[in-house]
Amino acid sequence: MAEHETSAIRNVALLGHSGSGKTSLLEALLVKAGVLGEPGSLERGTTLSDFDPLEKAYQHSLNASIASLSLEGTHVNFIDTPGDPDFRGQALAAMSAAETSAIVINAAAGIEMSTRRLMRRARQRKRCRMIVINRMDAEGADLEQLVRDIRKQFGDECLPINLPTDNGASVRDCFFKHDGETDIFSVGDAHTEIVDQVVEVDEGLMSSYLDGEEIDPQALHDAFEKALREGHLVPICFTSAQTGAGCGEFLRICRHLLPSPLEGNPPPFRKGPDGERVTASLEPDDHVLAHVFKITNDPYAGKLSIFRVYQGTIRPDTQLYVGDGRKPIKAAHLYRIQGKEHIEIDQALPGDICALGKVDEVHYDAILHDNHEEDHYYLKPIDFPQPMFGLAVQATARGDEQKLASSLARLAEEDPCFVVEHNQELNETVVRGLGEMHLRVMLERLKQRYNVDVETRNPRVAYRETITRPAEGHYRHKKQSGGAGQFGEVFMRVRPLGRGEGFKFSSEVVGGAIPSNLIPAVEKGVRQLLEEGAIAGYPLQDIEAIVYDGKHHPVDSKEVAFVIAGRKAFLDAVANAGPQILEPMVELEVTVPDSAMGDVTGSLASKRARIQGTESLRSGLTTISVAIPLSALAEFPTELKSLTGGEGRYTMSFSHYEAVPSNEQAELIKAHEAKPGDD
Repeated sequence: MAEHETSAIRNVALLGHSGSGKTSLLEALLVKAGVLGEPGSLERGTTLSDFDPLEKAYQHSLNASIASLSLEGTHVNFIDTPGDPDFRGQALAAMSAAETSAIVINAAAGIEMSTRRLMRRARQRKRCRMIVINRMDAEGADLEQLVRDIRKQFGDECLPINLPTDNGASVRDCFFKHDGETDIFSVGDAHTEIVDQVVEVDEGLMSSYLDGEEIDPQALHDAFEKALREGHLVPICFTSAQTGAGCGEFLRICRHLLPSPLEGNPPPFRKGPDGERVTASLEPDDHVLAHVFKITNDPYAGKLSIFRVYQGTIRPDTQLYVGDGRKPIKAAHLYRIQGKEHIEIDQALPGDICALGKVDEVHYDAILHDNHEEDHYYLKPIDFPQPMFGLAVQATARGDEQKLASSLARLAEEDPCFVVEHNQELNETVVRGLGEMHLRVMLERLKQRYNVDVETRNPRVAYRETITRPAEGHYRHKKQSGGAGQFGEVFMRVRPLGRGEGFKFSSEVVGGAIPSNLIPAVEKGVRQLLEEGAIAGYPLQDIEAIVYDGKHHPVDSKEVAFVIAGRKAFLDAVANAGPQILEPMVELEVTVPDSAMGDVTGSLASKRARIQGTESLRSGLTTISVAIPLSALAEFPTELKSLTGGEGRYTMSFSHYEAVPSNEQAELIKAHEAKPGDD
């Protein structure tokens, strides 16, 4: 591809609800620019950006992918993103790499919940926003009402920059032109509204405009850019990916009106522990500063690190540091990404999106630089949704455990919302994602890429056991087998401690009833039972054990005898102390559309949730705060998705342990007693 200066670059993230037509729109744009001879098909799996085998099988995007085109000296990098809420982590990461967030709306479906979420996120991250109404020629689409709905939902700053004509067969410009017929509004009115909006950000232009001077739209470029940067203008344009109508006009908007990296809002770099704000210079001769926003791992091609350059020039011989790492890496292979194709290039300038191949040290969110002065630079972290949907996984084939661990780690590198946890206490590996489909795709990818089969189940709940009242216990251990025998007798009392106080052990033995050197053996036996549990196999907590008497034999009393006696005496005492199972409680915050609030609160109430409050948010959303048992949430992510059409989200944090209801305690004890091999 031809070299291009920073001022000629445009970076555009295509965002929107699943089914809005982002991938098909990108195909049409690439055809219009001459990059493709004909558009690919989602049904046939021939689109440039949906090249992953699973994307072809599901017929929609699962990953953010990059394609670029050149148009009259302007180089445009498009990032096509998934629209399904389960994969929105990829979309949010891509948003950070582009000056402009183009929110695509399906004209037939109208404003969907993901549209609201993405508009809100783009505004919060100070991205320049535009709205693309795709499928403008869809049968039954009410384009006039849709524009009104957009302005009602997102503000009067949302204004058409072109309008459909000939029943959606073409579009007519409303910014550079001020007359002509359209299917919906008047071109003259639309032209006046958008010029009025743009001149408001420039006092000189505003004064001239109010004095009645005719302002050439060509002279409004800087003011237009400023209005985009400040969120004072969100242009609306129309396209049909199926026919290509409006795609040429959209590309001209990219070239003439969307910001270059020199004109967009600078990224929020920080330096050092105090978070001092730093602005990248965008100078090609300055120190290198780049941000990795996507990682891919291919079993054959290896690791690919995709990054946005903010400062300096990277060449194949450039030595780079990763974060505050002391050992440099070499940018041996530098690529431009075009779907699944990796095109080797000679340099990457500020503003461009490129990739490094086969460098293991690079990770998602890494800052790449070539001078130690930038060791502690970082970008403000993205507020990703928390991955709450969990499955416990284990390798189907014995001996694949290490292969499973390394393969899961590679998948987790690629997706900031896919998390792998190993619970030492429960000895299980749990993968977490944003929903059932998210995890299904990741586990299919595990099989497809790395040939690892897994068995899955719901994660275990970390129950605990405790006691409710003081009690005493006793055990005499005596064993005689011809030779030296074993003897130890222990008297013990237990009492409950406050919640969260853990475990205490002490001795009140006097007169040498148990020799002092054997007291640690008694404690060892007690601690064995702490881990194994007394009634249902869960660890004991919030309990104090006091050994206060016992007996010993001068010959047969050995350590092993008092380990056994201490353990059995403790078990006897616990059995007399009203043993109880505790369950973890979590604080849950669920954000749902107002229309689904009744259904969601009903679902939560059926799961023993205690509603603690609600808060109305903007854009028709409500947050519900509850305290709820963790055990009740196994199926909640799937239910929430069903009840809210995929638009509900939630966060949770551990709160405290609380007693399990008696009927559930009986079931847990019964299940433990039924386990094979249990005493």
